[in-house]
Amino acid sequence: MLTNLKDNFKKLVGFWGRNTLTFLSDLGGISRLIRDALYWSVIAPFTGKGFRREAFFKECVEVGNRSLPIVALVMFSIGLVLALQSAYQLKNFGALMYTGALVSVSTARELGPLIVSIIIAGRIGAAIAAEIGTMRTAEEIDALDTMAINPVYFLVTPKFLALFFMVPCLVALGDLIGMFGGYFIGVTSLGIGSEIYIDKNFDALVVKDVVTGLIKSFFFAATVAFISCFKGLRVRGGAEAVGKATTDAVVISIVMIVVADCLFTAIFYYVFP
Repeated sequence: MLTNLKDNFKKLVGFWGRNTLTFLSDLGGISRLIRDALYWSVIAPFTGKGFRREAFFKECVEVGNRSLPIVALVMFSIGLVLALQSAYQLKNFGALMYTGALVSVSTARELGPLIVSIIIAGRIGAAIAAEIGTMRTAEEIDALDTMAINPVYFLVTPKFLALFFMVPCLVALGDLIGMFGGYFIGVTSLGIGSEIYIDKNFDALVVKDVVTGLIKSFFFAATVAFISCFKGLRVRGGAEAVGKATTDAVVISIVMIVVADCLFTAIFYYVFP
């Protein structure tokens, strides 16, 4: 029995040891990736080392234009549901007219950046991890190294910049569409007058609410970009490894987005009330 306990203890220590070393290795790897990506994005263009404009605009179309329909559909539905759920409680207190205010503030501060970033993580993050992972298994990234082309410059930088600039745009549009969804259901089904809904909406919504959501969206976009690119670059093996990297990229991105949202919400509540 004592021998079994010792063996189980060794296995437990080995399990946590391996996972800790893997975590530290991944942390160091993604830190280097962030450093290199920021160098090629911010510093290198001013030193005459070029910038892949065509690749950047191509990624912007993929991230922005082609993601807009699903973002619009989801955010409109969120506005509808949020208005109905809010009205269900507010009417008990005779405050049905404040439905628009609740929908607008919660969409701009929380739901807009959170939902849009999760959609981007599932759609674009998965595509990035799969694309780069497939290139890794096909030894195309090794070919870039052989030709003295930096993979971070060639692959990561355009994707990072496209996400960094387009996700806040999608969040802004998603906020407007979500607010319109709340307006639509409030005026057509809840019996709230159009002028009253709009007045209460703009009375409650301030610039800080919009800015708070946009600041979050920049960090969420960077989170999706770096995690997806890192998982793709770390692929070792065949198709199974690519699938695992894609799944990990999406899951980790969503978890990190939710954790970061909690931190930002606490910071904006306690430090910048």
